[in-house]
Amino acid sequence: MEMSQYLEVFIEESKEHLQTCNEQLLELEKNPENLQIVNEIFRSAHTLKGMSATMGYEDLASLTHQMENVLDAIRNEKISVSPEVLDVIFLAVDDLEAMVESIASGGDGKRNVEDVVKKLVAIENGEAFVEAGANEAAAAAVEEKTLPQNSYDEFEITVMQQSKEQGFDTYEIEITLSASCLLKAARVFMIFEALESLGEVIKSNPPVEELEEEKFENSFMVTIISKEEPSHIEAKIMKVSEVEKVVVKNFAALELTAEEEVQETAPVIQETAVAAVKPSAAPKKEEEKPAAVAKQSSKTIRVNIERLDILMNLFEELVIDRGRLDQISQDLQVQELHETVERMSRITGDLQNIILNMRMVPVETVFNRFPRMVRQLARDLNKKINLEIIGAETELDRTVIDEIGDPLVHLIRNALDHGIESPEVRKANNKNEEGTVVLRAYHSGNHVFIELEDDGAGINKEKVLQKALSKGIITQETANSLTDSQIAELILASGFSTADKISDISGRGVGLDVVKSTIESLGGTITIESQEGKGSLFSIQLPLTLSIISVMLVEIQQEKYAIPLSSIIETAIVNKSEVLQAHNQTVIDFRGKVVPLLFLKDIFEVPVTREEEEFYSVVIVRKGEKLAGFVVDSFIGQQEVVLKSLGDYLTNAFAISGATILGDGQVALIVDSNALIK
Repeated sequence: MEMSQYLEVFIEESKEHLQTCNEQLLELEKNPENLQIVNEIFRSAHTLKGMSATMGYEDLASLTHQMENVLDAIRNEKISVSPEVLDVIFLAVDDLEAMVESIASGGDGKRNVEDVVKKLVAIENGEAFVEAGANEAAAAAVEEKTLPQNSYDEFEITVMQQSKEQGFDTYEIEITLSASCLLKAARVFMIFEALESLGEVIKSNPPVEELEEEKFENSFMVTIISKEEPSHIEAKIMKVSEVEKVVVKNFAALELTAEEEVQETAPVIQETAVAAVKPSAAPKKEEEKPAAVAKQSSKTIRVNIERLDILMNLFEELVIDRGRLDQISQDLQVQELHETVERMSRITGDLQNIILNMRMVPVETVFNRFPRMVRQLARDLNKKINLEIIGAETELDRTVIDEIGDPLVHLIRNALDHGIESPEVRKANNKNEEGTVVLRAYHSGNHVFIELEDDGAGINKEKVLQKALSKGIITQETANSLTDSQIAELILASGFSTADKISDISGRGVGLDVVKSTIESLGGTITIESQEGKGSLFSIQLPLTLSIISVMLVEIQQEKYAIPLSSIIETAIVNKSEVLQAHNQTVIDFRGKVVPLLFLKDIFEVPVTREEEEFYSVVIVRKGEKLAGFVVDSFIGQQEVVLKSLGDYLTNAFAISGATILGDGQVALIVDSNALIK
């Protein structure tokens, strides 16, 4: 069988199962007595083992098998859950994730995992060698507990009684698969196929649905009506590979126990034909509802993200052509053409929404990695920290999702190292020993906000100011005029750190400046609010998508520029007489606020080809709490444009984030407002 065609599905599903393991292990740490959680982890590990073995990744299957043994011992109550045991299982999951990443990047998935395997084996044998005999008894008790005798309802008993009258025998067959069996569901199917050729299966324990999903140990019970000899039945089943043992019991005397006591006056049911039960059999009427759910879930398909990128690029070209048609329509003033272009605009607008929604991914895909990270960092720092995640279902464009992960890692590390105090300090300050970090995401307009809030020590503004002055980041004169929020945002400056000592977690003077630059490169902003002794709030504002944006087109002399609408508050016409000078800066009084004016023609060195008029056309933009006015020659209007990169040769173009092609074929540069507002 050619496996390469299934590789992509294998990688995706493996990552999902490993994520489930991580999440459920964290839950198990909070509720170590809940064996249902262990069963969930066991099922994910077991599925991963089967998939890995089928795909030929033996190292991956082998390590998962060792982890599965420990989980099996936990759910059979041979081993108790402890932080030390969970640490080893987490290490195993880390190695499994590294193996899957290796396979995803074209590797063979091999990795040296001897140390982890030794630890897993030691845990598995830690209590087993104390009382070998007792363990055998315990194992037998577990097997007996998981495999009770079949009990039958009135209908099944009547069928068996009538079958006996017609010369059929009833057999209860106990089938045990070998412990090394990887694809139990496939073996079960083959066994049922063999049994169907011998007679009619009327019951199984566990039920068929659980057998299909491998929700059983290595043994299960089947009741069959047949005229065959027990030895022939046993031989037929033993032909199926990986069947270890078959025990056939003949119920000649029909000593059967009903689920409810059988009354002597029970009605005789005439139907003697019973459909054979097997994993692929048609469901009974009462099972039609689950079947409908399964059918509904099959409407989802996996699509390679590269295909969506190609689709998006094609649509971007369509948007450019739409703009061109709109321009031609306005120039020719033909009614029929104008109506057609309007209809095309509506249809492409709907198409745009569908394509953008297809690319939207829940931020949960990024947030999922943080609970595990916080657990490990809290242990390393000897702190007690509770991470709360709110709004993980909030959706963002996949391009933004890919970039936002690392900045959030830096912010969380900073919150844990600098923000949350040690349990002793928190207790001395009348706080709960356990610190709380809240990671929150929500939509607001055309933006997504991601907030990280902690109830730690907050930012020591005096210490931040002194450090900024000593590093030469600000002058004493500037320091005297800064607001509390502006002081807090100094920690985002390059090379800034207030850590008293360098650690592996933070304090090397890198991290938060990377956060700021990454977020601004995505067209977003970051703001900080902090109260000393009470905590800090880092708020990140991001655009929903990066590829198609709404802009205000403006003209500067003979050149056209685009300013993103997400940055614009409003436009204004200002008389030259209203322009003032303050601190060597040209400013205007805008609604009671002093707003500096920036002349884009000077910043971008646009050649002057015509005289200035008596009035300035001003675009008022915002970055956080800061305002600025961009002076342009005229406004053209709002438009949706495709954001195109400037390429590798123009990466250092100041205050330009990209370019777009307009309907008349001209290229308009897109202004980076954040870079212009200091």
